[in-house]
Amino acid sequence: MNTALDRAVRVFRERGYHATSIGDLTAAMRLATGSVYKAFRDKHAVFLAAFERYTTLRQEQTRSAAACGANGREQIRNVLLSYVEHSQGTEGQRGCLVVGSAVELSALDPVVSARVNAQLKTNESFIAGLIRQGQADGSIPRHVDANDTARLMICITQGMRVAGKARLPLDGTRLVAVAMKLLA
Repeated sequence: MNTALDRAVRVFRERGYHATSIGDLTAAMRLATGSVYKAFRDKHAVFLAAFERYTTLRQEQTRSAAACGANGREQIRNVLLSYVEHSQGTEGQRGCLVVGSAVELSALDPVVSARVNAQLKTNESFIAGLIRQGQADGSIPRHVDANDTARLMICITQGMRVAGKARLPLDGTRLVAVAMKLLA
């Protein structure tokens, strides 16, 4: 099932919800139409399962990137670099399912809106926790407001994902260096 959902994720990331048909999903997932309806009821249910799969995998990638840092400051830098990496090339052009869902569906679909908001809050809390960790280990000054800075970093990371989808070139080293000034 995870393989089929990974394929659905790719279609939704590339095309968006409304431009994706059940035919697109059955072809990508390599399932018969009846099998898709039996497993998921409808396109919306496939989307919600794909969204859950995507956010789970992205959280694992983000946490793995952070874990490579020796202190809170390095962990945040690694998270930002991971976002840069996922916002470039083919991966960047596919887009972020959270950003795409926020733009395309949040105003019209309360279920998706709640999931998007929950994911963004989870990401923000994770970054705020890294900032607090950095303050505790001395790598980030205590005067940095963890919550406000984490919120701004979410705006930066999601903006990177939009830039990637739009095929704007990102100079990751420079962008991350500027973002890290928020922690000075």
